Order: sequence, then structure tokens, then C-alpha cells
Amino acid sequence: MPSNSYSGFLKVSDTKALHYIFVESTGNATSDPVVVWFNGGPGCSSLLGFMQEHGPFVINDNSTVIETNPYPWNVAANMLYIESPAGVGFSVGNTTQDLRHSDTSQSKDAFAALESFYDRFPEKLTN
Repeated sequence: MPSNSYSGFLKVSDTKALHYIFVESTGNATSDPVVVWFNGGPGCSSLLGFMQEHGPFVINDNSTVIETNPYPWNVAANMLYIESPAGVGFSVGNTTQDLRHSDTSQSKDAFAALESFYDRFPEKLTN
């Protein structure tokens, strides 16, 4: 990877966690902004944006080859890809209620995920 990258789960409740990939900027990771990416949907994995649109590498349609992206967004920003809502991609919800969503529940989960992210990466708070 051309810069540090991280993947894991951001806890949003005792039974729910959203999967993320965080790719640091190749410009200036200490001062470049943090951009949070959610693919549209609801229900579309943000890994689509990461692997087919603006991540450091891409897999083009009808291809099995991972290629370097000539125009990745992380040249000027720290990129945080969050798979939302719970149940999408690798994000998990352990109860039936965890998999029922509304705009309000998704926004609350996104806020909780961001709090969890900044607990894990407090040095990015000023970005």
C-alpha cells in the first residue's frame, strides 16, 4: 500500500458494528482532512467506492486484476470508508432490530461509528 491503511469494526452498540477501511493520505496524513465515504443505497457497500471508484487500487469491470488507481482520492485526503447500515457488506447486527433501518437510525449509527473511529484515531480529530 502506498500509505498506511486499516480495516476493522466500529462499535455502534452492544450488538452492532460497522466495518470500515481507513486509508491515510499520501499527501500529508497529519494535516489532510478526513473524508468519510458512504456509498449510496441504502444497502450498497462502501467497498464499491474503495475498490472501483477512488481507492488506491481498483478492480475494473470484467477484470480479475487489481490495478493501481491513477486518481485515488487519498492523494489529498485521509479516506474513511464505512459500510452502512448494519447487515451491508461486512458490517454486523446481531439482532433482528439491528437490521431494521430508517434515516434516523442510520444517522445515529454513523455518528456512533465516527465517535468510535476518533476514539481509535484521536490524532485525526483536528483534521
